[in-house]
Amino acid sequence: MKSLTTIFAASIIAFTPISAMGDQLTGDQIKKLALEAILENPEIIRDAITLLQEKEELAKREERKAVIQSQIVALEQDENAPVLGNPNGDVTVVEFFDYNCPYCKSAVPMIKAAIKNDPNLRIVYREWPILSEGSMFAARAALAAREQGKYEELHWELMEVRGRIDEAVVIKAAENVGLDVDKLRTDMKTPQIDAHIEKSMQLAQLLSFSGTPSFVVGENVAPGLISPNQLQDMIDEAREVQAAKE
Repeated sequence: MKSLTTIFAASIIAFTPISAMGDQLTGDQIKKLALEAILENPEIIRDAITLLQEKEELAKREERKAVIQSQIVALEQDENAPVLGNPNGDVTVVEFFDYNCPYCKSAVPMIKAAIKNDPNLRIVYREWPILSEGSMFAARAALAAREQGKYEELHWELMEVRGRIDEAVVIKAAENVGLDVDKLRTDMKTPQIDAHIEKSMQLAQLLSFSGTPSFVVGENVAPGLISPNQLQDMIDEAREVQAAKE
């Protein structure tokens, strides 16, 4: 990456009349001009840093959009991923989460409200257990609960737990929702569960997610906890984009 001094110098030269520069400036003269400009206008540093950050963020957003476009089927239509809400809905919200993530639990009221208020919304869950061994056990148990038709029940039960989730907590939650625990333990070892978690890890890496929760809605991503208004804006935009394509 170019140094800030070089960037400042290039900017100065770009807006300096040729007659004022003479035939040619040496490297030392360019640096001197840049340093003089900084001393006279220190806000240049702030503005340049802001500009660089904006360019980096824009580049990151474009990279993520490209990933979403190439992985849209894996993100939205994976038959090995749990779906809540309307399975045939016109907009899909993909959430990467961990049962030991307090921010994921904070997002529960928002997700429940979105499902209740929008009959055409699909929620695809990507179990992404990255915080502890307890997280991994919980993710495997939740995915295994699909075999008994109780993924949603166990999911919400685990999300209501306050404090750390470990094996004992998961088993108690499974009993609370009426799961056959012996069958659950057997089903937790199936290849489908390994495949789901591995795919979550791959997608999260491709999207440069660094923590939970992280959301994908249409071509937009939100790495981190968002407000209900932010989620609704993403849903509305995805719906508008889709309508424009039809």
